[in-house]
Amino acid sequence: MTAPIAPPRPEPAVRPAPAGRPSASRVAGIFLAATALSLLVAAVHLTQGTSGVGALDLLRLLTGDDDESARVLIASRVPRLLAGLAIGIALGFAGAALQSIARNPLASPDTLAVNAGAHLAIVSVAAFGVALPALPAGGLAFCGGLTAAGLVMTMSAGGQAGTTRLILAGSATALALSSVTMLLLLLFEQATIGLFAWGNGSLVQADLVALTQLAPVIGAALVALMLLGHRLDILALGDDTATVLGLDVRRTRLLVTVLAVLLSAAAVTLTGPVGFVGLCAPVIVRLLGPLVPEVHRHRVLLPLSGIAGVIIVLGSDVLLRAVMGGQAGVDIPTGVVTTLLGAAILIWLARRHRAAGPTRRPPGGHAAVRSTAFHRTVVAVAGTIAAAAVLLGMLTGDTWVLFGDIVNWINGSTGPAYTFVLDQRWPRVAAAVLAGAALAVAGTTVQAVCRNPLAEPGILGITAGAGLGAVGLLTFVPLAGVWAVSGVAGVGAMLAFALVYGAAWRGGLNSDRLVLIGLGAWQGGTALITYLIVAFDPWNTGKALTWLSGSTYGRTGTQVLPVAIALLVLTPAVAAARRELDLMTLDDDTPRVLGVRLERTRLLALGAAALLTSTAVAAVGVIGFVGLVAPHAARALVGGRHARVLPVAALLGAALVSLADTLGRTVIAPAQVPAGLVTALIGTPYFVWLLWRSRAAAPQTR
Repeated sequence: MTAPIAPPRPEPAVRPAPAGRPSASRVAGIFLAATALSLLVAAVHLTQGTSGVGALDLLRLLTGDDDESARVLIASRVPRLLAGLAIGIALGFAGAALQSIARNPLASPDTLAVNAGAHLAIVSVAAFGVALPALPAGGLAFCGGLTAAGLVMTMSAGGQAGTTRLILAGSATALALSSVTMLLLLLFEQATIGLFAWGNGSLVQADLVALTQLAPVIGAALVALMLLGHRLDILALGDDTATVLGLDVRRTRLLVTVLAVLLSAAAVTLTGPVGFVGLCAPVIVRLLGPLVPEVHRHRVLLPLSGIAGVIIVLGSDVLLRAVMGGQAGVDIPTGVVTTLLGAAILIWLARRHRAAGPTRRPPGGHAAVRSTAFHRTVVAVAGTIAAAAVLLGMLTGDTWVLFGDIVNWINGSTGPAYTFVLDQRWPRVAAAVLAGAALAVAGTTVQAVCRNPLAEPGILGITAGAGLGAVGLLTFVPLAGVWAVSGVAGVGAMLAFALVYGAAWRGGLNSDRLVLIGLGAWQGGTALITYLIVAFDPWNTGKALTWLSGSTYGRTGTQVLPVAIALLVLTPAVAAARRELDLMTLDDDTPRVLGVRLERTRLLALGAAALLTSTAVAAVGVIGFVGLVAPHAARALVGGRHARVLPVAALLGAALVSLADTLGRTVIAPAQVPAGLVTALIGTPYFVWLLWRSRAAAPQTR
C-alpha cells in the first residue's frame, strides 16, 4: 500500500520566529487593538438576551438603582459571557499549540478528533445516568481527547506526512467516535436529552460552578504553554535543527500535546464541542504576519490566538442573537456558527494548498495482478456473500422467520402475521442492498478521479448536500413524498458537488485540494443540518439522528425505486468509462497523451458519483465508510483494473450495508441500531489499519 499523500516537504503551520528583537510598539499595538475589539464584542454580548434588559438598563447598574437588571446580569448573561471567554482563550491556545507541533496549518482540536473523543467520554457517562462534577467530567474528557489525538497523530506521522493525510485521519476518527456518541444518544434518549444541541457547543450556563472549578485548570495550562513558548520557537526551525540546539523534541511535543488536549477537554466539559475555533483563531492571527512579523513568536502568537478565539466565540454568539433573536441563543448552539466560519476558513486554506506533485500514486498501486479465473471466483464468492446477506436480512429481525415462510410468502400462502412481517422487511433489505451498491460504485469512481484510496463520496460534500436537502424538506414539508425527497436530495448533492468542484478548480483540478474543500463543505453542511433540526424541530431529534445515522426503518418499495433506477442507468455509464478511470489513476499527463478529455471525464464521473450518492442518501440516510471500504477491498482482491473492481466493489458494498442493517435490527431487538452507525464502527478499524499500513511509506521529512 502506498502513501496516499507524499508532498515534497511538510507545510509548516508556523514560520520560524523572526530574527532580532521584536518591535515592542508593534506588538503592543496589535495587543491593544485585539483587546479593545474583544471588550467591545463582550459589551455588546452583555446587552443581548431573552429579557428586555438592554444597554441603558445595564448602564443604570453603575448607580446601583436597578436590581432587576443586576439579577438578569448575574444569573444569565455574566455566566454566558465568562463561558465564552474561557473557551475562546482555551481553544485559541490549544489550536495554536497543535498547529505548531504538527507544523500543519489545519491541525486543531476538531481535525485531530480531540473534541470528538472528549464529547464521547462525557456522553458515555451521562447515558448511564451518572452525573459528575465539572472536574471529574473534565478529567474523563481529557482522557478521551488525549486518546483520540494520540491515535490521529500516530496515523498521520505526527501531522507531517501531509495535510490531506492528517485531515483524513482526524475526520475518520472523529466520524467513528461521533457514531458511537450518536448511538448512545439514540439508545439512551431520555438520559441524554438535550445533549444533541449541547454536542454542537452551547454557551448556556445555569451557574458559575463549573467555570470556577475549571478556571484554575485552564489558567495553569495557559501559563505552562507560555513557558514553553521559546521551545516552540526552536521547534519551528525543524526537528534536526532543534535537536542540534539541545531541545528534546519528543518531550516538548508530548508536553504541548497534553496541555492542548487539557485545554480542549476543559472547553468541551464547560460548553460542549464548539467547532473550529482552534483552527480559525491561529490562522487569523498568522494573517497579520506580513504587517507584524513578531506574531510568529509563540509568546506573542499564543495569547493573540486566545484573544482571537474570544472574539470568534463571542462574536458568533452576538451574530446569532442579532440575526435570530435572543431565544436563538438558547435554542441554537453557538458552535453551529463557529463551524460555518471554520468551514469557510478550511476551504480558504485548501485553495492555497500545494499540489502533491508527481509523487502521487494510484489507489491500487500494490494490488497483485490476478488471473481471469481468480477474478471470476472472487465475483462468484462476493455474489454468494451478497445473496446470503439478503437471505439473512429476510430471516432475522425482531421476529425470526424460516426459509419455508419466505417461500410461502413469495407464493402468497403465508398467514397474516408473517405476511405483515415480510411485507415490512423486504423494502428494508432492498434499500440496504441497493444503497450499499450505489455507494460502493460512487466511492470507486471518486477514488479513481482523486487518485486517493482514502477518498469517498462523503468527504467531497456530496453526502452533506444530499442530507441537507432531504432534512430541510422533511423539516419544512413533513408530508413530502418519496420522489420529492429524492429529488431535493439529488439537487442538494449536485449543488454541493458543483460548489466543491468549482472551489477546487484553479487552472486545473488538484485532487488533494478537492478532498480538503470537500471536507470543509461536509462540515459546513453538517452544521446547517444541525441548525435545521435544533431551530425548527427540536423535540424530534430522534428522527433526525436516525436519518443522519443511516437507517432503513419504515422504508417502502417506492422509496427504494430511485436508487434502483440510478444504479441501472449510471453503473453501466461508469463501467463504460472503465478505461478512462484506469488511466486517471496513473497521473494527469498519460490520459491526455492517449486522447482522454480529462476535465470533461472527471466532471462526468464525479457527477455520476454525486447522483448515485444522493439517491442512496434519500433511500437510507447518511451511511459512511462504504464508499471507502468496498472499493479498497475490491482492489486488494482483484487488482486495479476498474472492469474488475466495479462489480466486486458493488457486491461487497451491498453485502456490507445489508449485514450492518441486519445486525442493527437484530442485536438489541426490538430496539435498533442504525445501519450507518454499524458501518462506521466496522469501517473505522479498517481505515485505521489502512493508514497504519501506509504510514511506513509516508515521507518523514524533518
